[in-house]
Amino acid sequence: MKKLLNHIGEAIGQTPMVRLDRLVKAYGVAGNLCAKLEYLNPGHSKKDRIALQMIEEAEQRGALVKGQEVVELTSGNTGTGLAIVCGVKGYKFVAVMSKGNSPERARMMRALGAEVVLVDQAEGAVVGQVSGDDLALVEEAADRIVRERKAFRAGQFQSEANVNAHIITGNEMWEQCDGDIDVFLDFAGTLGTFVGCSIALKQHNSAIRCYVVEPEGAPYLAGQAITNPNHQIQGGGYNMQLPLLREGLVTGYLTVSDEEAIEAARNLAKYEGIFAGFSSGANVAAAIQLLRGTEEGKSIAITVNDTGLKYLSTELY
Repeated sequence: MKKLLNHIGEAIGQTPMVRLDRLVKAYGVAGNLCAKLEYLNPGHSKKDRIALQMIEEAEQRGALVKGQEVVELTSGNTGTGLAIVCGVKGYKFVAVMSKGNSPERARMMRALGAEVVLVDQAEGAVVGQVSGDDLALVEEAADRIVRERKAFRAGQFQSEANVNAHIITGNEMWEQCDGDIDVFLDFAGTLGTFVGCSIALKQHNSAIRCYVVEPEGAPYLAGQAITNPNHQIQGGGYNMQLPLLREGLVTGYLTVSDEEAIEAARNLAKYEGIFAGFSSGANVAAAIQLLRGTEEGKSIAITVNDTGLKYLSTELY
């Protein structure tokens, strides 16, 4: 157990990892499924890790100085993490987010002291279904605010700090599982988790297979046709190039439907008592696919990316 902490940032990381034996039994598949409970970070998502890493690396290289504002595009989780970290470090934080994301996230960031700028969705978009076109509008707004205020842009989609944060996550997973990991997978948001964890795990065992998960109607990274850019899996699947992608780490690409992700998230709560969001459901659904197929009987590691409390206003719950 950690000793008395100096601030909430020191509570980020070292999240527990649990076996999902009840869920595996409910789906009738053979193998092991282990989940790292990233929703138990202070901001209730894995993005707390990258928030802390991006700010501290920026401070170390002199890119962020006292009195400067921090701005970032977010679907809500990175923004929550940055609101926490910036709050304890004394920076004003401005979160720029699409109106298509769940309102719980904006409320939480405001409660943590952030200024939240909500950006209208692209023409024809549906609330709760954020596409790459929506994200492009948020990007424009974030860039404008950075220029006007001479602020520091965290840049989670480009920042190597994002990867560095999750190299730590991957090393924690390896230690917690005593090296019993055959497969790792993650839903494609920024790809920081996928790349960082894959690097770490492959350093321990190069034979570990690593899969990227995308929405069924938007397998952009896999190079397939986009039939539904307005999917419901918030926090990723944006149909855009992701600078952090390293193809050499990718064993293969998997897709899950909205319905599969929703069902898996609900089952995660029902059978394991783990109340999580859309992308965590996507991870579970993809893992079940593999245990039913090419990875039958193997040990799969995933992350539970955020809490279901951020989606109470959505169809998920």
